[in-house]
Amino acid sequence: MQLFFHENIQEPSFHLDTEESKHLIKVLRRQQGDKVNFTDGKGCLFECTIIDANPQKAVLQVTQRLYTPDDDYYIHLAISPTKNSERMEWMVEKLTEIGVHEITFMESEYSERSKLKLDRLQKKVIAACKQSLKTRVPKINPVTPMEDLVKDKKFDSYQRFIAYVDKENDQHLFEKIEKDRAYIILIGPEGDFSQQELQLAFDFMFHPCSLGKSRLRSETAGVAAVHTVQLKNNLTNL
Repeated sequence: MQLFFHENIQEPSFHLDTEESKHLIKVLRRQQGDKVNFTDGKGCLFECTIIDANPQKAVLQVTQRLYTPDDDYYIHLAISPTKNSERMEWMVEKLTEIGVHEITFMESEYSERSKLKLDRLQKKVIAACKQSLKTRVPKINPVTPMEDLVKDKKFDSYQRFIAYVDKENDQHLFEKIEKDRAYIILIGPEGDFSQQELQLAFDFMFHPCSLGKSRLRSETAGVAAVHTVQLKNNLTNL
């Protein structure tokens, strides 16, 4: 199945803008009467039929709508952006494929970057959703100071973790996760968190966790953390 994205799908029919119409009709050579699948990124899968194969303004009719329920758990990754923007793009792509629900880029003491092209990252996320056949687009938040994140009361009901490298911090995230919860996991920059930042997180009930014995790049740590939470929640024998 090939999946397309359109944010504002209205029933019984809707039209595409010029860019999307050209891609569907000219590039992919879809014709009137062809069946195509769309998502609005909000959990719905729409089975559609092309009723006007206009490369400037293609019109589609919705023939069936299927809804994907929310997961029983929620993964929020807060991570310091790396200096290399391509690595951040790779990360959000892989996080989307694995199954993250929300990403916040976090400004910490040793952060390497404070500005991001969120529109470009959003396009990467949508492309990854289409590739991995996901009907929910993860939320991408702008750069936020670490202090604001850890003090935010909306996380009071979350399991809160901070991942960092230390020989005394040897309990793996997998061992600490409770299934079917909301989680927020903090991942620091290449220089890791400062001692003051660690203490701040501890003061607000963030629990230390390890992602293994290896020292990981920030974006690798983010992918490892989200995969770990997905693995724990989807193993049926735990």
